[in-house]
Order: sequence, then structure tokens, then C-alpha cells
Amino acid sequence: MRPLEGIKVVTFEHAIAAPFCTRQLADLGARVIKVERPGVGDFARGYDERVHGLASHFVWTNRSKESLTLDVKRAEALEIVHTLLADADVFVQNLAPGATQRLGLGYDALRERYPRLIVCDISGYGGDGPYRDKKAYDLLIQSESGFLSITGTPDESAKAGCSIADIAAGMYAYSNILAALIERGKTGRGRHIDVSMLESMVEWMGYPLYYAIDGQTPPQRNGAAHATIYPYGPFKAGDGKSVMLGLQNEREWKAFCDVVLRQPELAADERFASNSRRVEHRAALGALIVAAFASLSARDVVERLEAAKIANAHINDMQAVWEHAQLAARERWTQVQTPAGAVPALLPPGVTLADAPRMDAVPALGEHTDAILNELGYDATQIRALHDTGAV
Repeated sequence: MRPLEGIKVVTFEHAIAAPFCTRQLADLGARVIKVERPGVGDFARGYDERVHGLASHFVWTNRSKESLTLDVKRAEALEIVHTLLADADVFVQNLAPGATQRLGLGYDALRERYPRLIVCDISGYGGDGPYRDKKAYDLLIQSESGFLSITGTPDESAKAGCSIADIAAGMYAYSNILAALIERGKTGRGRHIDVSMLESMVEWMGYPLYYAIDGQTPPQRNGAAHATIYPYGPFKAGDGKSVMLGLQNEREWKAFCDVVLRQPELAADERFASNSRRVEHRAALGALIVAAFASLSARDVVERLEAAKIANAHINDMQAVWEHAQLAARERWTQVQTPAGAVPALLPPGVTLADAPRMDAVPALGEHTDAILNELGYDATQIRALHDTGAV
């Protein structure tokens, strides 16, 4: 039995934050019914065509779900929603601010009708406050949260290469829903969860915020190198390849000088006597490291780092990650079906093949509409009428 087997989730979702949240619930065995617009669906379906003609974002965040198309502005479609919610455990939505309230599906209305229902609203800025109605996309929240101010090079800021603000909000929604399910098991009552992308990202900005407390200088942008720990970042070897390495304490600094640089006298150099001093003199220390690596290949550098027990990593591109030896050795890849055929998928972190993880298909738009309606008691004639009127 999977942990969330028997849990029913109804979701009005699009883009990434809410779909990523509900996919985690589906991974654990929950039944997730994804309500989409007839003929259009989740607009993330059209972001690109990279996965055998399907959108990469959509394939990533929507496996193991059922797609039900409804025009929820029509009374007969809204009636179907309420029939679904009657025995649902969780309702998740990330529509435009105020949209569910206008449909009579806001938390206050749902609480009266379905007191055991857990309602999770995901938005850019939260359910109230002066920014409530402001449009919010991932990059905009990266900017608003201060993330861009500390990411990039000294000359130019840079966004994260993945949808980090959406992911943050999706994961906080997911963990709050799990907590609410546990709480409901004790109290019998549902709960309202209000997750904002801004608050999720600002929580993740805790270290740079505290580093800059009381008007102090914030961390500087240093490309792929750590802003406040040094040496910690990429360094070029003599063959032109770069090696990523990182030191965390003074014991490692001494081993780095002795075994990797083979300049033990540097460990006693006052310029580099603490992490703060090394950060202050990073230009001088960086030049010494690059000079020491100039006669070595990247492989030679890694061998010395391993001998000194200094943390290091490859700077992998996407193809190298697909082929990563560690993921292969731990059998972390499986397959999921899509409307375009089978594609590889990473097993959910923390789950093994022995757990029989749920890795069901990515649904086509409206693929489960008729089956769900039939389950709710609609006969073939009624279902055809709903199609004919555009309600589904």
C-alpha cells in the first residue's frame, strides 16, 4: 500500500507550482483529478515540443494524473466539480487571484459545505496584501525575492536555470498538505493552506538575508563560485577543463595546502588564516590555485582532491546527467507512458523500486473525462449532451 492510497485530490492547476505539488501527491499514491479547460487545457502543454512532441514542463509535472475537461463557468460543469469535491480530501488551485472565489469555490464557501476538505491555494504573493492581484511568474518572483541580486557575475545578474520559485512553492504546498492530512486524522477537520511563491523564495533566501542584516553588505555575485566561502567553486586545470571543489573548515584548508597545492606554507599565511580572510583575499588565493593547477590535468586535480578528502564534483551538462553513473548504479531511472510513447523518468527521491512507486502515464487532454463522468453516475446520453454543449 502506498502512503496516500485512498486520498482523492481535485486540482485546478496550470504551469508548474501546483502541478509539481500534486504530482508529488500522486507519486505517493493519491488519486489526482486534474480539471482542465476543454480544447486548451493547462497552458504548460504548449510551452515546447521537446519530448517527442510534448512539452517538457508538462511531462515532468503531470504523470499519474487523470485529466478531466470542464468549462467551470457553466452551471452543469460546476455541478460536476461539487460532485467531485463531495468525497475529495484535498482541493488545490493556482488560478488567478480571486478566480475560485468568483466561482463559489473559495475556502470560506467550501468549508461550510465540505468541513473535512483541505484547500490549498498557491499564488504569487498570497491571498491578501497590496500585491495580491499582481501577476507572478517564476522569473518575476526570482527578481522580487532578491534571488537575482546575489546570483550571476559581478557584471550581470542571472536567473536560476530551472523554475526555482515554482518548485519552492510547490514543495511547501506539498509538505503543508501532508501535515494537514495528519492533523485531520486527529481533529476530523480540514484546513486552509495559503502558499505564496514570494514567501517560499524568501524563506530560501534566509542565509543571504541574515548575512546582510542591519544594513551590512549582501553577498556579492561570483558566478559559479560561492559568495562567502573560499575556495569553493570552479577552478581551471592545465588541460583547459574546470574542476568544482569546496572547502568547509580549517582542517580541509590545511589538507588542501598540503596534498592538493603541495604548498604547506600557505596554511600559515595570515592572508588565508580563516574563511573570512580567504574571502577577503580571494583574488590572490585564486591566482595561486590556478598557478598550482596549471601543470595538471583535471583528472590529476581530482585525484589529489580525493587523496586529501576534499569535496569535488564534475560540471555536468544535461546529457551527462542522463548518463550519470551514480543514478544508473542506484537504478534511479524508470519509464512512464505519455500520449507520445514511453519516456524515461527519475524515481521520486526517497522511494525505491521495492516500494512499487506509482509512475503512471502522463494524460492526454481530457483523456479521463468520460470515465470520471460515468463513475459519477452520468449515463452515455448525459455525457454526450455535456460534450455537445461544451461543458466538458
